[in-house]
Amino acid sequence: MELTRTPLQAATPELVLASGSAARAAMLEAAGLVFTVRPAPVDEDELRAALFAERVALADAATALAELKAQHVAARLPGDVVVIGADQIIEHEGVWLEKAPDRTAARARLEALAGKTHLLASAACAFRGGSRIWHHVDIARVSLRRPSPAALDAYLDAAGEAALRSVGCYELEGLGAQLITRVEGDHFTVLGLPLLPLLQFLRDQGVLLR
Repeated sequence: MELTRTPLQAATPELVLASGSAARAAMLEAAGLVFTVRPAPVDEDELRAALFAERVALADAATALAELKAQHVAARLPGDVVVIGADQIIEHEGVWLEKAPDRTAARARLEALAGKTHLLASAACAFRGGSRIWHHVDIARVSLRRPSPAALDAYLDAAGEAALRSVGCYELEGLGAQLITRVEGDHFTVLGLPLLPLLQFLRDQGVLLR
């Protein structure tokens, strides 16, 4: 079936998102992009752990993971296709965090982050015609308040599964805003994608009209 494009997007090349993140797809859709989603079958947790063990810098690690995703998908797509890989790493007190598996772990995560500031590095990498041609990484700082036990339980009740979708156990664009006192950096970086630099890259590549 032919995809319907907005007037801002050219008919070619095809745009592919090498990420299964619903938040990233929602950002691209809200910006008027038409694309296909092809998540890269890579073990992100294992790769992230290896990069951490090698003491790779936070921004470099996020970029490496984004590149790996894009490269994996681009290698399987012949022709003039632009593939975007993306990744985000959260660092708290020198440790890279992973998603909480359940409510108990989410509560413990939010208690650990409460009253403190953590870092979020969001990276995007692009391949075209099988070659890496662009990347961008940005870091934001997010500070959380100290909610009362009752407020924290009420948040987890209301957020439900949404509290487990993000590593920080909050979504800035939703109820998670109730937990945040300050954001230093770009809004889209916190959501998991350096969107504005990506849109400029797509204009430079002729995917979007200038």
